[in-house]
Amino acid sequence: MLALALCLSFPAADPWLHLPGSGPKVVLVSGDEEYRSEEALPQLAKILNKHHGFDCTVLFAIDPKTGTIDPYALDSLPGLDKLATADLVVLAVRMRQLKDADAKHLIDYAESGKPLVALRTSTHPLNLKKDSAYARYTWTSKEPGFEGGFGRKFLGETWVAHHGQHGKEGTRGIPAPGQESNPLLRGIEAGSVFGPSDVYTADPPADFTRLLLGQVTKTLAFDSPPVEGKKNDPMQPVAWVRGKTVVTTLGASQDLLYEGTRRLVVNGCLWALGKEVPAKADVGLVGDYQPTAFKFKGHKPGVKPGDL
Repeated sequence: MLALALCLSFPAADPWLHLPGSGPKVVLVSGDEEYRSEEALPQLAKILNKHHGFDCTVLFAIDPKTGTIDPYALDSLPGLDKLATADLVVLAVRMRQLKDADAKHLIDYAESGKPLVALRTSTHPLNLKKDSAYARYTWTSKEPGFEGGFGRKFLGETWVAHHGQHGKEGTRGIPAPGQESNPLLRGIEAGSVFGPSDVYTADPPADFTRLLLGQVTKTLAFDSPPVEGKKNDPMQPVAWVRGKTVVTTLGASQDLLYEGTRRLVVNGCLWALGKEVPAKADVGLVGDYQPTAFKFKGHKPGVKPGDL
């Protein structure tokens, strides 16, 4: 009986990760089946928390039966109500089949115009059922005014195609013409923005500023030369910005191993919040970060947010 009483006296662990800080309140939303956002966003949260003092909460796709992180729990993303009080949202999700109440939290935040940093597959975050009240925000939407859904409306693009050869060709970020002195690129050394994840096809509208172009590399190695021919002529945009919204199609967990890529994302968070981007923001990795290679069915089973 004593053991039972002790167990009952402790609340169940939260299905999210919270790193308390005195700075802005940041909610990082993970949920994709391939690029290990459940690994990337906790590391990004630790960087923002330790080096910049931000109060960070990471949300995950959770198996409601086990309480473990499961990217294939497409309709389960507990904690989205926290977006209502967030100062900044960092989004790294893919084709979520959210319930209407949860989808509303995400859409309301995007419509508010508050700071938003979107990574990789967030150009196609929702794959809602046809009877959803928010079906017009699904990534394949053809409804007038909502073509391309949430991604196209709020982030400037939806899913189109792989431009680089997936799993074989990487991405090197090259400043778009005239953007070399943009504050978002402050402290980023030439050629240091890199990711083994490939370049996406993207064509954000004219009201977005194209920040970085994606040079397709021959291999996934950082020092790989660019591929030759039309694939890099012209190069596709891989980072763009409008208002308080920063978008990059980089952002897989392995991409964060590269200092320039981390600095791009951290600079984006600072800039979206209206903060001065320093000459060289501290983006040092926190703890032992050994991300899993991106692939479908590649997540680590049995992990709970508290384990992180």
